Amino acid sequence: MAGADWAAIDRALREARKRLGLPPTSIVESCYEAGHRALVTRGIRNRVVDSSSIEVNRRARRTKTDQIDAIKLVQMLVRVCYGERRVWHEVRVPTPAAEAARHVSRERTALTQEQTRLTNQMRGWLATWGCALPRRRADAWWMTVRDWSGASLPATVQARLARAQARMVLLADQIAALTAQQQQDVAAAAPASALQRLVQLKGIATTSASVLLDEGLMWREFQNRRQLGGLLGFAPAKYESGESTRDQGISRAGNTRLQSMMVQLAWSWVHWQPHSALTQWYHARFGQGKRTRKIGIVALARKLLIALWRWATDGVMPTGAVLNRV
Repeated sequence: MAGADWAAIDRALREARKRLGLPPTSIVESCYEAGHRALVTRGIRNRVVDSSSIEVNRRARRTKTDQIDAIKLVQMLVRVCYGERRVWHEVRVPTPAAEAARHVSRERTALTQEQTRLTNQMRGWLATWGCALPRRRADAWWMTVRDWSGASLPATVQARLARAQARMVLLADQIAALTAQQQQDVAAAAPASALQRLVQLKGIATTSASVLLDEGLMWREFQNRRQLGGLLGFAPAKYESGESTRDQGISRAGNTRLQSMMVQLAWSWVHWQPHSALTQWYHARFGQGKRTRKIGIVALARKLLIALWRWATDGVMPTGAVLNRV
């Protein structure tokens, strides 16, 4: 059936119930990655499955077709319905409000990355002419730049820099607008809300708090710190088989936006919260050597996320942390 053809779905369910001799009110179980809310509104118990957790044949070359995948999913769905655990990993679907709110922080992240990419491009263009990108760029700054011999840049290069600068101005305006919107959300939030609690901590800014909440710090409704750690990743990946054992480093599985934000927050926490228990633990455990500090900051990021989750949900402040001055 075609996508979004809800009449065909209802007709298929009626025919299936009739063929199997089931009443019209019988429960329907399904697993699908799209159209979840529409299926739920029709009384279907739909499960959104993480595709990377589905079992596959580990032969060197495996056959893959839509029919084989559908049969495999149905077989696994039957096992789940009969109560078997850890068959696959299911995705927690956000509410429409939570999903809509994520667009602000995600758009700001995308615009910031585009701004960085464009800046690096202009720096590279100028490097080919033996000059550097000025730190302070006033109007028509590209006309004042001189190459290695002291001559002005060619007209085509200046025109390209002018167009790039115009895009930079547009990006800066859009980023400023999104930042202002996030600040308005903080001002409108209740004093006891998770957003207000996070921004009260010294070293946690509006943007970082918004990313944490938008990526599911609250709406995913974690039951324990292990579930939260599963979202972040950064877990050790061991390989043990018989007498062979080795450490494969840190697993890259997890939410990439949350990972990058937590690494940044971990460095910020060390700087702005020097007397907290987490910072003291970090210095005592990983304070020797530049490489050791880089490895330890990942461990600190994992511990810090758990501490921030407890502070946002239950109001348990991280030990030794201080709040911003009002």
